[in-house]
Amino acid sequence: MLVPQIGAQEDGQNWGIKLSGFIKTDIFYDTRQSSASNGLREGHFFLFPDDVLYDEGMNDLNANPSFHILNIQTRVRGDITGPDAFGAKTSGAIEAEFFGTGESDLNGFRLRHAYVKMDWTRVTLLAGQYWHPMFPAENFPGTVSFNTGAPFLPFSRNPQVRFVYSPGKFSVTMIAYSQRDFTSAGPDGNSSKYIRNSGIPGLHLQVKAPAGENLTAWGGIDFKVIRPEIRTTANVETDATVSSIAAFASLKLKTKPLNFSVMGVYGENASDMMMIGGYAVSDITDPVDQIREWATINNAGFWFDLSTNGKKAVFGLFSGYSKNLGSREPVAGAVYGRGSNIDHLFRVSPRFIVTEGKLSIAAELETTLAAYGTMESDARVTDTHDVTNVRMLLSMIYRF
Repeated sequence: MLVPQIGAQEDGQNWGIKLSGFIKTDIFYDTRQSSASNGLREGHFFLFPDDVLYDEGMNDLNANPSFHILNIQTRVRGDITGPDAFGAKTSGAIEAEFFGTGESDLNGFRLRHAYVKMDWTRVTLLAGQYWHPMFPAENFPGTVSFNTGAPFLPFSRNPQVRFVYSPGKFSVTMIAYSQRDFTSAGPDGNSSKYIRNSGIPGLHLQVKAPAGENLTAWGGIDFKVIRPEIRTTANVETDATVSSIAAFASLKLKTKPLNFSVMGVYGENASDMMMIGGYAVSDITDPVDQIREWATINNAGFWFDLSTNGKKAVFGLFSGYSKNLGSREPVAGAVYGRGSNIDHLFRVSPRFIVTEGKLSIAAELETTLAAYGTMESDARVTDTHDVTNVRMLLSMIYRF
């Protein structure tokens, strides 16, 4: 593929930047409403449908359909090469899109990835903004929808330092990260300050284990600490924190007719990764000073993705399930997170993509079910009723 490239020579070594990207138009129709928290950027990044909302005549106002046409996923990327440094091959990347940083910034140009990478023989060091280590960058669903399978898989990009040791095909990865665009919820809304005020970066350990040429397995465990407030509503300093663990196991199998990917996920306080769950007040230890203790709201789930290996025509199928596991301690106050009144989510979305040259035309039928109900004292949800949205999505993607 011919792409624009700007570069020069320095001490006999090439350096420069290679541009690539795509223009994407998404046309979608939903059978049900989704609010800003359940479908980001005017519904473009769809998570799950809104609960029933009755008017005086017992008509469900959220049962009304909607449609939209958006180009905000349009993207540009620059892959950078440069001379060796400190005995390592150096490279970098800058990637941005027009997705904006919030609902008021729709069409805004925002940073996706920006990192420098240093490669030695067995060691790789990456510093910058890249996929959260819980997002399977080598093994994610091939959905047409920009949600890429969220909220059934963790979805986030984070500033980080990533160290990879690869003695062979097997590799071990260690990451320390912060938050920027994908942040935790809290008393002052969504913000990166909760993890910043903890004084501890998020930490992650991951292993990759290929088994032959066509089968690869991944597994990882993640640890995060946030500090929801540094002073209480009574203006008293508090150092109470929320510690959480997340973990995943993933498998990818390549065959001539089909590619198959599957992933199981467990997450505590995982709303910053676009999943359901969060945390809540578990106790008020000092009613006068309003000193609060916290407990995580947990979830678990899995997803799988199938796709054919055709060059011009590709069929695919994604499906995912997510379950609210509640909290280990009783909830005694405010809840922060996503989908606290949802017991489980289910999605199935077949797709068909046709490609000719640099142009792809894709269609996807995405059905998402949310089981809404009443949150109990242990943050589990009972007395549920199902709400379903069907999204019909047609996309045109022109790559360069």
